[in-house]
Amino acid sequence: MEISPYFAELNKILDKVDHNQINNFMDVLYKAYENGKMVFVIGNGGSYANAEHFAQDLAKGTLMSMEQTNRIKAMSFSNASFMTAQANDEGYDTVFTQPLISFANEGDLLVIISGSGNSPNVVKALEYANAHGIESVSVTGFSGGKINEISTHQMHVPCGDMCMVESVHSIIFHYIATEMKQKINS
Repeated sequence: MEISPYFAELNKILDKVDHNQINNFMDVLYKAYENGKMVFVIGNGGSYANAEHFAQDLAKGTLMSMEQTNRIKAMSFSNASFMTAQANDEGYDTVFTQPLISFANEGDLLVIISGSGNSPNVVKALEYANAHGIESVSVTGFSGGKINEISTHQMHVPCGDMCMVESVHSIIFHYIATEMKQKINS
């Protein structure tokens, strides 16, 4: 198989992404940073991997030095023992809501990464966020699903192929982290 068709398809999808949504996403992140708010990033499967990576890029990748004190306060919920205990005892649909109850405050930001936008655990977490004054950005693919309908802000990749959606999400996250580093440190 030639890689050129794959790259061509990737570029076609990137061209369809709404740049205003990316700019709005960066504005929302910067506002959270300026106000000292937490940024929580969640997702399942490949989106979970992207959530961990994006949270780390925001928290550490935006720094010019390790002594820097003006930082984006970002984290993913990656405590496997908590998540598996919660899933076993209370159901998988609670694995993101319960940490939000423990750590999130009004005005914080929840970034929800989901290809379909319909996974019960991310929908439930977003419903909790909406009920408790936590701003949200849904980062989706496919049709955007329920979270695209009920999130405060949207960043949608119009594509129905999960691998492509996750690849484009990753590219956008790297772009945002790079831009946030420049904005914070200029």
